[in-house]
Order: sequence, then structure tokens, then C-alpha cells
Amino acid sequence: QVQLVESGGGLVQAGASLRLSCAASGRTFSTYAVGWFRQAPGKEREFVAAITGSGGGTRYSDSVKGRFTIARDNAKNTVYLQMNSLKPEDTAVYYCAASGKAWYLGEEYNYWGQGTQVTVSS
Repeated sequence: QVQLVESGGGLVQAGASLRLSCAASGRTFSTYAVGWFRQAPGKEREFVAAITGSGGGTRYSDSVKGRFTIARDNAKNTVYLQMNSLKPEDTAVYYCAASGKAWYLGEEYNYWGQGTQVTVSS
């Protein structure tokens, strides 16, 4: 089992950047694929990005492709989401999630963090 804690959210203006972190417990973090999701008020949870356990594979939603980058440092048990050129429509609670399938880049995960708020003002 793995526990996840997100951090790095905040209030920024449109066009700014933020880097979210997802810190995981456990000794075998490299065996877990990790995804980022977001949920805006009144909307369904939305897939944002995913990365395989080794970091060699990634996938992005069309809405963030070219602006967001997912990366991981397995030595630090941390996955990052670098968010550039932020837009007001990126405002949401961002969650990271982990799957026990290291190669997974899908949208169904077993373990979830508590979320971190990102607010982008216009």
C-alpha cells in the first residue's frame, strides 16, 4: 500500500506557473504508476496526466498538453506536475493517484491523495 500527499497548490494569476508535488510513502515507489487528476466545482473529476513507474512513459489530456509536464524522482518518492501558462479554467482541486501496475497510463487508480487547491485568477 502507498500513501500520497500533494502540495504546491496556491493562488496565481493567468500565465503564471506552479509545480505540484505528490510525495509517497513506501519503499517500492518505482513499481507504482502515478496519475494527476483535477476536479473543479460542479464538475466531474478529470484526468490530467500520468507517468509510468520508471518515468519512461507519460500521457496527457488534450487540455494540458504542451503546458503541463509530469515527472518523477523515485529516489525522493515524489511525482511532480509542472504547470505553465496557467489559465483560469485550470482552477480546481488537484489530486494525485497511484496504481500498483508500474506500466499503467490509464485513468483508474487504487490510491489517492487528499488534494491541493489551485486557483488561477484572470
